[in-house]
Amino acid sequence: MSAEKIIADWKQQKFKPVYWLEGEEPFFIDEVVDYAEHKILSESEASFNLTVFYGKDADWASVVNACMGYPMFGERKVVLLKEGQQMKDIEKLENYISKPLASTVFVVSYKDKKLDARTKFSKAVKQHGELFSTKKIYENQLPEWTQQVAAGLGLSINNNALLLLVDHIGNDLSRMKNELEKISINLNERKTITEDDIEKFVGVSKEFNVFELQDAISQKNLPKAIRIIQYFQSNPKAAPLQLVLPTLYNYFSKIYMAAAMNDPSENALKPLFYNNPFAARQAVTAVRNYGFSGAEKIILLLHEYNLKGIGINSAISGSAADAEFLKELAVKIIMAA
Repeated sequence: MSAEKIIADWKQQKFKPVYWLEGEEPFFIDEVVDYAEHKILSESEASFNLTVFYGKDADWASVVNACMGYPMFGERKVVLLKEGQQMKDIEKLENYISKPLASTVFVVSYKDKKLDARTKFSKAVKQHGELFSTKKIYENQLPEWTQQVAAGLGLSINNNALLLLVDHIGNDLSRMKNELEKISINLNERKTITEDDIEKFVGVSKEFNVFELQDAISQKNLPKAIRIIQYFQSNPKAAPLQLVLPTLYNYFSKIYMAAAMNDPSENALKPLFYNNPFAARQAVTAVRNYGFSGAEKIILLLHEYNLKGIGINSAISGSAADAEFLKELAVKIIMAA
């Protein structure tokens, strides 16, 4: 069961008495809880039949009493327990969950944790309700997920804009959706998101970003790499060292794998790079320029400068040092690797 399926069922007035939402990805949990709070009941029904508890302040008896009450002037009650992972004695809800009231929709948000499947409590949830367990989206799933969110807004997004957005925002799904919604509002009649839109509405330069630095290093274009790093130095929030180094490490780890392949052609490398033809062509250039041994040296250099960036084996630190580290690193990679 997915968040989309739960909400789709609710739209069709299909309800189970208990929904237990757990796991590592709060975005999907929040989507379901938000719908339950604002959409299951009309505004007039909610004033009588919606009760919201917060785990830190709630006690199990009050939650059960709310769930056992019958709806007034409507067909059902909605009881929400937010941040349930902070509630003491939450296992004492087992008796109610084992015999829930059919006219109550009880939704529990249990973030960053999961029930022990071996316990009676967990078995009661599975038997009498809906257990929705979330996982973090992997990095290689982010582009597809982002495209799906854009499509849900009636938009498409070109490959370069997609990579800029995913790299800049990363695994923060709530922020990703918010940024796409903001872009959607500002596009007017247009339906395709471009790099210009990412630059204008999200604030990521299409010329001076970690992907352009990556491209410059792939091409062994030191002047271009230095210009980009100088931009980073003037705009510290554009690409902090803690963002740049992991991105480069991830990229050159793929180059290291690609260099060991029997067929390091553009078509063969596309699956490593979200099927993006530009990224695959860039990777072919990097493999040609550095080879297997060069990619290995780059990975070691990135590890060394990551340690320097956190103050290990370095006499200087801070934002002023970040640009100097990157300049040194770019020179060593391009000239020595």
